[in-house]
Amino acid sequence: MSGTYDVVVMGAGHNGLVAAAYLAKAGKKVLVVERQAWPGGGVVTRELNTPGYRHDLHSSVHIMIQGNPMITEDELGLFSKFGLKYNYSDVPYASIFNDQSFLITYKDLDRACAEIAKFSAKDADTYRAFAVRSMAMLPMFVSGLYAPPLPMGAFIAMLDQSEEGREMLDAMSRSSVDIIDSAFEHPRVKMHLLKLVTENLQMPDELGTGMGIYLMPGIIHTYGVSQPVGGSGGLTDALVRCVEHYGGEIRLNAEVTKVIVSGGKATGLQLADGEIVSGRDGVIAAIHPHRLRTFLGANVEDKVVKRAERVNTSTFSLFVSHYDLKKQATFYAGPEVATATMLEYYTFDSLTEMLDDFDCLRRGRMPKRPLTGGSDETHADPSRAPPGAGIWHAITMAPYKLEDGGAARWDEIKEEVADYNLGFYRRFTPSLTDDNIIARTTWSPLDMERSSPNSFVNGDMHGAAPFMYQTMAHRPTPDLGNFTVPGVDGLYLVGPFMHPGGGVYGAGRATAIKMFDDLGIDFDRAVRA
Repeated sequence: MSGTYDVVVMGAGHNGLVAAAYLAKAGKKVLVVERQAWPGGGVVTRELNTPGYRHDLHSSVHIMIQGNPMITEDELGLFSKFGLKYNYSDVPYASIFNDQSFLITYKDLDRACAEIAKFSAKDADTYRAFAVRSMAMLPMFVSGLYAPPLPMGAFIAMLDQSEEGREMLDAMSRSSVDIIDSAFEHPRVKMHLLKLVTENLQMPDELGTGMGIYLMPGIIHTYGVSQPVGGSGGLTDALVRCVEHYGGEIRLNAEVTKVIVSGGKATGLQLADGEIVSGRDGVIAAIHPHRLRTFLGANVEDKVVKRAERVNTSTFSLFVSHYDLKKQATFYAGPEVATATMLEYYTFDSLTEMLDDFDCLRRGRMPKRPLTGGSDETHADPSRAPPGAGIWHAITMAPYKLEDGGAARWDEIKEEVADYNLGFYRRFTPSLTDDNIIARTTWSPLDMERSSPNSFVNGDMHGAAPFMYQTMAHRPTPDLGNFTVPGVDGLYLVGPFMHPGGGVYGAGRATAIKMFDDLGIDFDRAVRA
């Protein structure tokens, strides 16, 4: 069997669906093929344990997408036509400390600074200055996030033309802890801000990651943080409706084995059952740089493949447990923290202890004090569980490759690790008792990789580490940073390992723009149609 389309897309992750939606809206006949029995990739909400309890498998909070014109201008009609709804929180982020005291970052900057002032008036002033500067920088930074990036040399030269740009360039070269530790004085304020940045799967002390501390305050206080009503998969559901509305097809349980290349041009995809689906205009593929050889073989120069295989994935991954609760969770710290979209827990008392625990991850060890986050997501969205019930999303930072036994050992120890982590969550909530827990499903870093082997390599849901040398037009490599593969015309890359980075960005928009340009299609006119 075979089928011919204008564009065939490998992978129905949210980035692939975004690219497909723009092309379908422009009138292209599009087919998306997905190996899983459901679309969405890392943006999926499913009933994992008990009917009526809906869990986000991977992404939960949608932050970076909020500046995307796909959202701000509703370019695809996701809100106006296809049912997407977001909950925007007044309490984006909070931390609970060992003694049940807490620190909340409100969307409102004045309230956020008043919270910090409870610990340090000086730090409150410093944070205000950071946030104001971040919000001022945001338009310049955001303008390049959702379109193909400038060449790295031109980008750096542009930044070097202004005081703000040079400050940004300096931050991109530093570590987050370098910036935070020198600017703030109270250890709990430092830990609160650093833990937020590490949500990007970066160590606090890794050089070339400091831009996060400049970017995040601007995002939080400009756009806030959000979750689709009904779960993260609400974005995927709207994208699927959009693609299908414009005549596109999405085929599930359809695994790709290779990209078909003829005369130096990508012409289609071969599926596991032998079927070939052809794309007259080209192929969009979610292929991690480490998997180029698998899908393209000798069609790519060896030097390009070798550089791709040297791409560094993030230093750590995530270990996640999903609990169904008979009754909604409460907190010893009180009801105010329950409203936080992102909630972190601190079983240590100093920045040094926090850095020590992150250092364990670097060496393939689980720290004795787990680095934990998560909460009961029904506080923001009661529709996620039956009336009065709860879902606990337990997130712990963890190494992919364990010092003792490597990644394979996760299958042996993951339930033991989940039980150990549960003991620490119980320090902060009285609700995770055996009689309130209905069921639990646990995902180790190895399970993360298995769920999306062509994107989540080494359990890295962001595809590639956010180091400066793997950003902008050098993400994931200088060869691949323009969303194309040298020597293979008509092949366009999409996924978390591409610009602008991992997380929910709606980054397929940039891939679509690149393809539109090559096909001679006016992108702006197409989205206005």
